[in-house]
Amino acid sequence: MGIRVGILGATGYTGAELIRLLIHHPEVELKWLTSEKFSGMNVSDVFPHFRRFLDLKCVSVAKLGSLEKVDLAYSCLPQGKSMHFVNKLVQKGTRVIDLSVDFRFGDGDKYENWFRVKHSCRDLIKEAVYGLPEIFRSKIKNAKLVANPGCYSTSVIFGLAPALTSGLVEAGSINIDSKAGLAGAGRAPTLEHHFSEINETASVFGVNGHDQKPEMEHVLSNLNGALVNLTFVPHRIPVNRGILTTIYSKVKDQKSNTDIWENYNKYYEHETFIRFYDYGSFPTLKNVRFTNFCDIGIGFQGEAFISVVALDNLGKGAAGQAIQNMNIMFGFKEEEGLNNPGSYP
Repeated sequence: MGIRVGILGATGYTGAELIRLLIHHPEVELKWLTSEKFSGMNVSDVFPHFRRFLDLKCVSVAKLGSLEKVDLAYSCLPQGKSMHFVNKLVQKGTRVIDLSVDFRFGDGDKYENWFRVKHSCRDLIKEAVYGLPEIFRSKIKNAKLVANPGCYSTSVIFGLAPALTSGLVEAGSINIDSKAGLAGAGRAPTLEHHFSEINETASVFGVNGHDQKPEMEHVLSNLNGALVNLTFVPHRIPVNRGILTTIYSKVKDQKSNTDIWENYNKYYEHETFIRFYDYGSFPTLKNVRFTNFCDIGIGFQGEAFISVVALDNLGKGAAGQAIQNMNIMFGFKEEEGLNNPGSYP
């Protein structure tokens, strides 16, 4: 039996990717879409590639109370705004997958200390389940609210989870370099995303700490059983989609290269959407674009252990992972609507 679905903030990049994937999902009927900028417009006029696929008019989120009740809602609203509408939906009995950062910490104090924004749903934040299926699948199944992970965080956590849960690397030695396509920063126009500003160059997003850094540290510390502090530097590169993350750390106790490779292989061997590479091979962005796959390769340079992760920041880093969470929550096949090889070149 299928489910009725709504999307808050449906005309950003993540909302558009959700629609693209959901219109072919056999268990989903899209019932409503909200958009402030395009309220009153048909979604196929906002995104002409949906013509003949979806004929649904966007409405303002202010009309949320009058919209048809759905089984599940995705929230693609900005951080700080999403929590209010998510709370209203949950109170009405709607299950929600939130793609903002508002519910990722499970702790109102941590959220407020980092973002300097008051969290108005402190009871609900404690109930939210962090939506990384390969690690928290059993909790996601019965959750009424899932906090979909950030795209950078997804790549970093997958690149480190096997090593930290097995105590293979020194938690204080981790340095991370991530290079991301522009779609992950959203659809709103900004100067640094103008073609002439970003084309034929690469730039550091910031070195003082990215918004997803505390999210990574929070989840990895729980997996490690002790505090994990990261050095994390993200970069912008002139591609539309994708994240390539390279993680450097120091191995404990002189573990052999083969032991570490086998540890990673065993950790992910039954995961449909994790493709772990043979030793000495490494992923590229081109092989994960338009997919829900996360590709991982590992290697060594002297005493340094190196993990390389590639994913699509709108796919496994956002909309694809959100649909994977939905499939788990409603008992559908986990790969339903997602098991495709993407496009090439």
